[in-house]
Amino acid sequence: MKVSIITATYNSENTIQHCMKSVLSQDYDNIEYIIIDGASKDKTLTLIDSEKQNHDNIVCVSEPDKGIYDALNKGIEKATGDIVGFLHSDDFFNSQKTINHIVKCFNESNVDGVYGDLHYINATNSDKVIRNWESKSFSKKLLKQGWMPAHPTLFLKKEVYNKHGVFNLNFKIAADYDMMLRIFKDNTLQFAYLPEVITKMRVGGASNRSLKNIWLKTREDYMAVKGNKVGNPTIIVCSKNLSKIPQLFKK
Repeated sequence: MKVSIITATYNSENTIQHCMKSVLSQDYDNIEYIIIDGASKDKTLTLIDSEKQNHDNIVCVSEPDKGIYDALNKGIEKATGDIVGFLHSDDFFNSQKTINHIVKCFNESNVDGVYGDLHYINATNSDKVIRNWESKSFSKKLLKQGWMPAHPTLFLKKEVYNKHGVFNLNFKIAADYDMMLRIFKDNTLQFAYLPEVITKMRVGGASNRSLKNIWLKTREDYMAVKGNKVGNPTIIVCSKNLSKIPQLFKK
């Protein structure tokens, strides 16, 4: 199976090399690496071009966009793989065998999506785990409890996007949650939990960068739940936020 990995970048010179290395060093050969750059003004494109000279599986497009979800949508549209996943420019895969394990899970479980665990790590010390997002096997009733898998760990068959569409750009921060609610409430789709850390994410993402963004994220989560009609939005959003607290103590 061919795997398309999408990275959105904008002025990412400090982290893009580490991100790219974690993709290009995977021991799974059939990877298409799509980088959608938002017209960076630093050395991001120079660093990407340097890697492209040695790897013919890299596809890079650089042009202005409407934000990260717009960039990811462009990546989905360009993806030619059977499986599509994301790796943000600040992040990296946990091991060189990560993609191999994900593909093996798809093949053995005959599912439409695979997800795993996520480590939030210190921005300057990748060995320091700030938050351990340990997921669980999927059950539809979990959606009403505010549960969701860590989006950076979620890999889906391309046909899932063909069926359900891409990220809704009306959401500035919670388009990933809206997308997952759309997908996980579909009774015709099957998902498998891979109980291992898939991705390591540096702290400081858009959704938790300020009190203003935290409020916006909460409001958008409410709208996503309401729009997808999975239950009581107030109860679900409160449960979703409270569920993050134990993750701070699992290191």
